[in-house]
This record gives sequence, C-alpha cells and structure tokens, in this order.
Amino acid sequence: MEGVPRLLTARLALRDLAPADVDAVERLAGDPAVFVAALMPHPYGTAAAWIEARRDARECGEEVNFAIARVDDGALVGAIGLAFEAPLAAARLWYWLGGPYRGRGYAAEAVAAVVAYGFELLALERIWAPRLRADEAAARVLEKLGFAHEGSRRQVVPERGAAERLESHGCLRWEYLARVALCGSTCGAVREREEATA
Repeated sequence: MEGVPRLLTARLALRDLAPADVDAVERLAGDPAVFVAALMPHPYGTAAAWIEARRDARECGEEVNFAIARVDDGALVGAIGLAFEAPLAAARLWYWLGGPYRGRGYAAEAVAAVVAYGFELLALERIWAPRLRADEAAARVLEKLGFAHEGSRRQVVPERGAAERLESHGCLRWEYLARVALCGSTCGAVREREEATA
C-alpha cells in the first residue's frame, strides 16, 4: 500500500515508520512494561528488522502501520496498525506505547485516528482488537471508542511462549458511523495533512 497519509490528532502525528526510528523503537519496545501489556516478544530483538517487516507488510497490502509521534517535539511514543483480513473487509488493530508514555491518553487518541482512517478511508466493515486479560488499560481505551467486548478464549500466544487468556473487542462499520453521527463529525479524532515537502 503506497501513499499512506500522515494523520494528525490534537497531540500526535501518525506517520511512516522510518529507519531513523530504530533507536527509539529499540529502547521503548525493549522495556519489559511494553512486553507485559502488548503481544510482543521480550527481549524485543532487532528494531531494524521489525521496522523493515512492517514496511514490507504495508507494501504487500497486508497491513497499514504508523509510528506514533508527539506533534510538539517529534518524540516517538509507540506504533499502531491495522492487519487486513481479506476478503472479509476486516482488520485486526494492534498498537503499543512505550512505558513512559502510557496513562496520558495517547493510546485513545491514536486508536481513534486509525479507526477513523480504517472505516472512513479504507471502507472496512469490521475492526477488532485482541488484548491480554490483564491489560485493563487497553480494555478501557477500546470500550471508550465504542468497541464491544466480544468474548475470550485460551490460546497459545507465540509472542509470550505460553497459553494466555485473550479478550477480543470489535467494532462494526455501522456502529462507528452511528457514533460519528451522534458527534456530528469524526469527533475531531483525525485529519489528514497534506505534506508540501517530504
């Protein structure tokens, strides 16, 4: 997928992951606090390989993904994306934030932007997100944005190397549109930014 836009929220810029992000990704994703909350391996491994894999997945049309950066200082705070499930017009939402940036509302801001992008610009019919049962912060973010709890299951999670209880949350296109209609707009969640210079 080419031409992924930069998405702006009140405090965040969602942009392409770049080789220049390697050090920040290595530092943030290598934090055990990220491992506890996200479905990621720990130790994290090679950030350069992870970034390259995300770019490859995007170029093959398997997913769309963004670095999450603060607008005011450009600091990378995490990453987010949608992994497509063709031909169902559905996608799995994933995201992670570095430990120092959790609890500041960045997750809800970034998720709202990507969900709006998925439903409004990609015309997806369903977006869902798995989470570890212990990750109550993720549950609050998803429920705040209109995702319904759809159930739980035991599953071997390769990233954790063990069986875990996973909770699933989902939102359908019509549910999202009904929510937007109540707000009168996309609730100010996201706007695309035209880049005059790249």
